[in-house]
Amino acid sequence: MSVKANTGPDDLGDLSGNETNWPLEHRDVLAWLVSRKSDDQFIDVVFAEMCERLVRAGVPVARGALFFDAHNPQWLGARILWQKGRTGADFRTFDYGVEDRPDYQNSPMFEVGNGVGEVRQRLHEGVATAKRYPIYDELAEGLYTDYVAWPLNHTRGKRHAVTFATKATGGFKPEDLEYLRDLLPVLALVSEIRLKNRLARTLLETYVGPHASEPILAGATTRGSGFTVTAAVMIFDLRDFTAISDTLPRDDVINLLNSYFDVLAEPITSNGGEILKFMGDGLLAIFKLSDPNAAANLFSTIKQVHLALEALNSHNEKAQMPLLRHGIGVHLGDVMYGNIGAKGRLDFTAIGPAVNVASRLETLTKELGRSVLLSSAFAKFAGETELLEPLGTFGLRGLKDTIDVYALKGS
Repeated sequence: MSVKANTGPDDLGDLSGNETNWPLEHRDVLAWLVSRKSDDQFIDVVFAEMCERLVRAGVPVARGALFFDAHNPQWLGARILWQKGRTGADFRTFDYGVEDRPDYQNSPMFEVGNGVGEVRQRLHEGVATAKRYPIYDELAEGLYTDYVAWPLNHTRGKRHAVTFATKATGGFKPEDLEYLRDLLPVLALVSEIRLKNRLARTLLETYVGPHASEPILAGATTRGSGFTVTAAVMIFDLRDFTAISDTLPRDDVINLLNSYFDVLAEPITSNGGEILKFMGDGLLAIFKLSDPNAAANLFSTIKQVHLALEALNSHNEKAQMPLLRHGIGVHLGDVMYGNIGAKGRLDFTAIGPAVNVASRLETLTKELGRSVLLSSAFAKFAGETELLEPLGTFGLRGLKDTIDVYALKGS
């Protein structure tokens, strides 16, 4: 039968019983959790080692799982699964919308997520009648004899979950459950610290990119701090976006723009480039010259972007949505990347002459009717190639000197 014990959300770990008597006795695994270094490993490594230590301490854990909501931009949450006899832990993500799926709603996690303080199922007693949740049958088939799930409460009302299962004859003993309950408050604290560290890294990678996130996490947060990289600079800009945004509903504009940025992002990152900044309907990306294949990778990116844009336009045409066109400017030089802005509101952004020239070349694509224009500096760096054709010498707005401009053939 399933036994549930509800406790208040402010109880120590939800499950410590009388919190004034916590812990019930000295626990080696609890002492290990408390004494871990603040900069220790990821939560999946911590959880796997904790389960291994539980086994060595005589607690017959054969399976442990940690479920948490991460609100990653690409996935809602994840499950960390440890199984006795296997090395490390398995990490699996869950897509947004999983909370509405029948497999989640027909699981112990649904109960825990809705306030239940404990879900317990003895699997070795009358397994044929223990079919409320499919996970019970799966575990019974794997010769597990007992299962328990508890919430892990984090700050700001965040509620996650941990589960344990055993193959011991007769299931968990009362002293086993007491041992596990004693770990919950510290496991909640340890997991929250590491999940928030991971979330901070994920958010920075999402909003400023991996190139900028590392120095920011390392402490480069003061105004004026930053670094300089030598790179091929690409500026993308959509054509007629103002007219599109004036004629389409807001949600359609957002979906169209997101689809366009998907077209750009995958080829850029897969070819070794890095997106430094989204600028309205435009994008700034670089290919560092420290990579000997930077020029070839940039050309491959442009080719793949054009193919992907053709596919997107084919879809848009069928959906009676606007067809998208863009211009690309490419230059070579130093890019200064760092914290710029007001004292209380900074932007980690890219500036420098190389960015300015690439932007002016992109603007020139409108006048010349070519979708890709490149500077002579980049053409020289790329070397002899049949991909480029010279268009002549042009003056660019705001620049003192004229430059030789090349077009990508077929653009």
